[in-house]
Amino acid sequence: MQNDPASPTTLESALAAFGLRLRGGWVPFAEDVLPALPGAARAAVVWMVGQVGSECWSAFSASPFFVDSLPDPMDRWAKSIGNALAHTLGGIALYPSDGPPYYPFQQWAARAEPLRSSPLMLQIHPQYGLWHACRFALVLPVLASQDAAAFAQTAATASPDVCLQCDGQPCLSACPVEAFSTSGYAVDRCVSHLHGAAGDSCMPSGCLARLACPVGPQYRYAPPHAAFHMAAFVHRP
Repeated sequence: MQNDPASPTTLESALAAFGLRLRGGWVPFAEDVLPALPGAARAAVVWMVGQVGSECWSAFSASPFFVDSLPDPMDRWAKSIGNALAHTLGGIALYPSDGPPYYPFQQWAARAEPLRSSPLMLQIHPQYGLWHACRFALVLPVLASQDAAAFAQTAATASPDVCLQCDGQPCLSACPVEAFSTSGYAVDRCVSHLHGAAGDSCMPSGCLARLACPVGPQYRYAPPHAAFHMAAFVHRP
């Protein structure tokens, strides 16, 4: 339906203005815990919305959220977009920062795209590598997404585990303080390093372990984008 405002094509066009993408979708089951939609409508489809690489950076960094000195600027920017879309389409937008309790965004994302867990505790995509993120989920009702639900059912496909196929897994040896291992992520060790002078090797361009991943290097975050996330991580409460 060409003029359906909730069709995948129309949504993609609306999101592209912000450097965002539909990252696939899924049809909710009875056991999925989702909030009620306006007018007690039934949820027909959940679209995962996010970015690939630094496509969103120019739109976000030009927004008032980037310069207003208030906490969580990217989260607030994403909420302004998601809430407006949801209101227009009679649905709701859900966010990874909603909670506690938090919605299972990693599980939801894996229902929409061929994602796997990586040794860095980030989800890896066979094309984009570690250079992608989900910003919100758009839950739409039946009447607003008649053909979208059918499309979402076939959005995710199985894929090989690229990490298991990776020769040597360089991400596990690139961290200067060995914060990553097969047994987990030593968060405190990582944060202590970043707060010290030696952390200057990671802060401007991003995590060295993440940069060592050989999958999707063309999608690596641009330095200003990477530095923004590193600063947010270091100064988190």
